[in-house]
Amino acid sequence: MLLTRSAVLTTDLPATSSAAVPVTTVSHPTLIASETDPAALYLSSLAPGSHRAMQAALRTVATLLTGGDDIGAVPWHAVTFAHATAVRSALANRYAPATGNRILAALRGVMRAAFQLGLINSDELARVNLVKAVRGSRVVRGRALSAAELRALFTACDPDTASGARDAALLALLYAGGLRRSEVVSVDVDDFDVSTGRLLVHGKGAKERTLYLGTVATAVVAAWVARRGGAAGPLLLPVNRADRTVCRRMTDQAVAERLRVLQRRAGVAHFTAHDCRRSFVSNCLENGIDLATVQATAGHASPVTTSRYDRRFDRAKKIAASLHDLPVVA
Repeated sequence: MLLTRSAVLTTDLPATSSAAVPVTTVSHPTLIASETDPAALYLSSLAPGSHRAMQAALRTVATLLTGGDDIGAVPWHAVTFAHATAVRSALANRYAPATGNRILAALRGVMRAAFQLGLINSDELARVNLVKAVRGSRVVRGRALSAAELRALFTACDPDTASGARDAALLALLYAGGLRRSEVVSVDVDDFDVSTGRLLVHGKGAKERTLYLGTVATAVVAAWVARRGGAAGPLLLPVNRADRTVCRRMTDQAVAERLRVLQRRAGVAHFTAHDCRRSFVSNCLENGIDLATVQATAGHASPVTTSRYDRRFDRAKKIAASLHDLPVVA
């Protein structure tokens, strides 16, 4: 039997099983009203950019526990250390460590919300939090863009059109500012100082930070502002087929689509907005900027996260391969 709202989880599931957790029914169903749903409370505390990822993570947990991905159908108050351990084991077998740990973080977040709502006690929360992180490592994803690729991308942006000027500004903010997709669409005109290149960024978790764009990047964004006009509102605007701006905020999905268009037009290898961010971190570190400054500029909570964005070693490996190649066969 799978987990339902009128059931509690059993604790006899082997830790290595990836099947749905079996349950036994109880005589008194526990129906959690929506206003006291710990999953809903947890998700409501997240920034928009994190909300989507953690919602997907909770669907994975729900599937492992119940066989279905309905987050609201899981009686989170019944999850114990044994069940969390079984989930952790299944994640370790199916996902990369970083992905598995993100899903575990979502589970811990819901259990913390359950404690805050009085659905579980502190001992139950502490035991779930004792579940160990998924160990191991994988080859890091993503890449850094080369200078030649960047030139090709900016060349693909026609400065005589509104869409071209906007796309160039988008690239400048992503690459020279290291902004996330959710951050770049949140920038307003008033957040950018044309004279100094100072930019106010609205980051994850309602955290704001300031950074400065370089001279060239500032000029690119300023050119877009001049075409867009200085009226209050979002800095980056959609552009319709008639090459006219639309007075509404771009979505992060629209940003991803514009990058795909530019990638095809410029003839460069596939890249994402986060690859621009990786390029930003790598170039800053390569140019001697200290890790703490790069961390603060990128808006990372930990320098460990910042170091994961460093792609300088990829270039070093390529150079090493060229210096230590097979001898030429005559």
